[in-house]
Amino acid sequence: MLLTVVWYALPWLERYVISRTAEPRPIAARGELAADEQTTIEIFERTSPSVVFISTRQRVRDLWTRNVFSVPRGNGSGFVWDSLGHVVTNNHVIEGASEATVRLNDGRSYSAVRVGASPAHDLAVLRISVPFDLPPPVPVGSSGDLRVGQKVFAIGNPFGLDYTLTSGLVSALDRSLEEKDGVVIEHLIQTDAAINPGNSGGPLLDSAGRLIGINTAIYSPSGAYAGIGFAVPADTVNRVVPQLIARGRYLRPGMGIAVDQNINRLVTERLGVAGVLVLSVTPGSAAEAAGLRPTRVDSRGDIVPGDIILAVAGRPVDTVAALFSVLDGQRIGERVVLRIWRDGSALDVPVVLQAEG
Repeated sequence: MLLTVVWYALPWLERYVISRTAEPRPIAARGELAADEQTTIEIFERTSPSVVFISTRQRVRDLWTRNVFSVPRGNGSGFVWDSLGHVVTNNHVIEGASEATVRLNDGRSYSAVRVGASPAHDLAVLRISVPFDLPPPVPVGSSGDLRVGQKVFAIGNPFGLDYTLTSGLVSALDRSLEEKDGVVIEHLIQTDAAINPGNSGGPLLDSAGRLIGINTAIYSPSGAYAGIGFAVPADTVNRVVPQLIARGRYLRPGMGIAVDQNINRLVTERLGVAGVLVLSVTPGSAAEAAGLRPTRVDSRGDIVPGDIILAVAGRPVDTVAALFSVLDGQRIGERVVLRIWRDGSALDVPVVLQAEG
């Protein structure tokens, strides 16, 4: 009997002895953080106060009562652009919203005013009035000298979570992405840094903590992160945002010509020339001053093709989208040389670019 009692009591005695002797284990010394870890931590701590969370609402009308309600529409990220309270984000973050609220890193929230937007670049600018301690603007870098393989960091609010950091590499450059409404966004940076819903509008940084892009979209059959994200390059941001602040809209560099992709494809294929056909020239425009010839109808009723633009500033253009993409990289008032096809031969024509809506 005694042996039986001892046998059943052994587990209890063992637990009792262990509980009396159990103590936390000594902490092993870690040593210094690795250099790349220190860099990553510094980038996040320095930049995250300038990243904001944006929530939007939309007014809807009840079909039965005719009352108007304000309902949540979506959310995204953004960042402080300057000391005047301007906040930059994606156009699709605020598109269709009737009101937007910007929440700072320290928890303060402010109603935002829409300043301007450019759907062609998926960029938008809001403004908030912060009475004190406005976070510093994010330093702006250059995207023109990026190289595939560079390390990048993305800060944002995926799924509404507070300020998360992901890292990755520049996977590719000069990508194009077609939006649901058919708008094609050009010159995008492709990265494998994790970008999820809510990251849109947040900054993409290089290893120096400078802005090199704005996270805008992901490619994923399932809608979740699949290793392919896109960002609007900083050079585009630095060109478009000042115009949005000053004018409320972006004026694209142009020449004052009318073009059409469907007509262009038919004519250029028939002539065996890869370029963009000039359909018409606006009176008083830069194209008229440069002497570009439009498409016309002769006295017999036959259509006479006008000049065909082969290249702009040395860059070939074989579609209307390619022409707009090249022009978008130039500046209003800049003098560029057009390579055109006229009467069976190629020639160069200089033109000073003008502002176009």
